[in-house]
Amino acid sequence: MDVVLKSENIAVERKNFIFDLRENPRGRFLRITEDANGRRDSIVIPAPGLEEFRRVLDEIITAHRDAGEPAA
Repeated sequence: MDVVLKSENIAVERKNFIFDLRENPRGRFLRITEDANGRRDSIVIPAPGLEEFRRVLDEIITAHRDAGEPAA
């Protein structure tokens, strides 16, 4: 059984994102769940990959900022 070490929720537009840092006998991992109108999808990132995941996410955020306002 998974143990939840930390959980955070954020709402963006009509979607809710749940970030759960969990642990089980195989190790620690981050589960990110998207809840949109009752439909749930999840991804799981093993703890050893979290720093690399953050690095890529930081690069995407920088590219988004650098791109300016979205076209209409």
